[in-house]
Amino acid sequence: MSRLGVVETAGGPARRVRVMNRLHARLAGFARAATGFVSQPEPRTIGSFARGRQLLAGNYMFAGILVQAEPGTPLFSLPDPDPTFAAEAQGFAWLDDLAAVGDTAARKLAQRWLAEWLEICARGHGPGWTPDLTGRRLIRWINHALFLMMGADKPLQDGFYRSLAQQTLFLGRRWQAASPGLPRFEALTGLIVAGLSLDGMSRFVQPALRSLAAECERTIDLDGGIPTRNPEELLDIFTLLNWASAALSEAGMMAGPAHLAALERMAPSLRALRHSDGGLARFHGGGRGPDGRLDTALAASGVRSLPLPGLHMGYARATYGRTSLIMDAASPPKGAASRNGHASTLAIEVTSGRRPLLVNCGSGRSFGAAWRMAGRATASHSTLEIVGYSSSRFGPLRFGADRTRDYLVEVPEDVRVQQATGEDGTEIIAAHDGYVRTHGLTHMRRLEFAQDGRSLGGEDTLAAVNDAHRATFDRALDRVALQGIRFALRFHLHPEVDAELDMGGTAVSMVLRSGEVWVFRHDGVADLSLEPSVYLERGRLRPRATKQVVLSAAAIDYASRVRWSLAKAQEVPLAIRDLERDDTPWLD
Repeated sequence: MSRLGVVETAGGPARRVRVMNRLHARLAGFARAATGFVSQPEPRTIGSFARGRQLLAGNYMFAGILVQAEPGTPLFSLPDPDPTFAAEAQGFAWLDDLAAVGDTAARKLAQRWLAEWLEICARGHGPGWTPDLTGRRLIRWINHALFLMMGADKPLQDGFYRSLAQQTLFLGRRWQAASPGLPRFEALTGLIVAGLSLDGMSRFVQPALRSLAAECERTIDLDGGIPTRNPEELLDIFTLLNWASAALSEAGMMAGPAHLAALERMAPSLRALRHSDGGLARFHGGGRGPDGRLDTALAASGVRSLPLPGLHMGYARATYGRTSLIMDAASPPKGAASRNGHASTLAIEVTSGRRPLLVNCGSGRSFGAAWRMAGRATASHSTLEIVGYSSSRFGPLRFGADRTRDYLVEVPEDVRVQQATGEDGTEIIAAHDGYVRTHGLTHMRRLEFAQDGRSLGGEDTLAAVNDAHRATFDRALDRVALQGIRFALRFHLHPEVDAELDMGGTAVSMVLRSGEVWVFRHDGVADLSLEPSVYLERGRLRPRATKQVVLSAAAIDYASRVRWSLAKAQEVPLAIRDLERDDTPWLD
């Protein structure tokens, strides 16, 4: 889920928000303790057994940062290696992982860390007193209350119930301070779940439901998308709305019309953003999503609607046989929504069966500022880049509440797409003006996806389409002494794809772990090479090494065109029994 989320206001926003959060946390400490639960809570969140075992072994990894300690070392008195490490620990999502292990050792560790948090942080201290983190923490405490309280001594039980009431009261007063979008959904869902679950807290439910309905109408557009265009964030919001709906149902209540309508709109979009392997497309800071969460959320929602033809949250999708293709076919997010946005216009991802083939590098947030910026650049996506430039530019660092912001600026404004499906397959024609201002060039991409899912043909064009654009292009040529505007078509490969140059360097053969063989070819206009790349994935210690197929050329005329194709080898059958296990260690 999201990192810290607070509203930016004028006049020292970071300090003022922190002070107000701390003040209200301390005032909420005078609240009468919750006397118990209205009904026996059931866990809704799914954790990782592997991560739980690593925590028991003393490997504490949060926000991609590993701290190795003796097993059982206190968590909240550790020196914080990074603010994001502390924030993730404070959200208590790790409870899901320890509960997935579920044995006595896991329970005792969870109880020790809970007791430590109550001692150090319960009076408003520490970085965990933000509305979104408090909402996240409340949901986990309530979900896993039976796991936490089994065998707990009376002081721990008393502190647990006292803090539940304190955090609920804090959220009732401070949820508005959460940034619009995912942080606010976390805060409001936590408040609703607490109000429905705890004795004496029902007064918070109706105001929170009204606010949640307003947030649904404000944030979820008519097509089921969100301003950030981040597929994983869309799934996170969808999951939270599911949890709130389930909690209401168990209390004999029903979610409101705006709440249910938001779920109805979001489910088809999520289905459209799902690859053939069940993972989400990785665009604009989002990852694949935890294994099983998307299918679980869709099933829990009860929404059976399928995607309608056309774009979903700005993405074009086509699927045939066991192969899926997803393209970023809209302008990137703007303003505050672009903080984690990528310059990925017209980038594609391709998955065959259970195996990702063409990917984007992904979000580098968990690997530090340099990797975060690298992952956002056009060169980190499977699309065309003018060498040294991104299709969107990044603005200067601006310091906001608890974090720096570098929004996307000068994004492609004119993004056009046309998708047609016929007997032979699907054709997608798209274009964007992201390089017009700098070079006078429009990028046009034409994709032909065969009806049997065995081949994808592509044509990428850089063109100066009118007199003004041609004048800009001439000036850009003059700056490079008429040597041509260097550009590259990049196709990043998943780390599990075994690729090598073939046919005398005129093609690239790619072998998937399933045994499938795909072959990349081109028309000879550009230079073909196989170069290093990286796969950025949250939850790992370091970027994973992989490769990228690169077609390099120079634009000298007013139109430059490169054609390419990606096809299964003829001897590969339509269906393969993919029995290869995905046992990549969590800690590497």
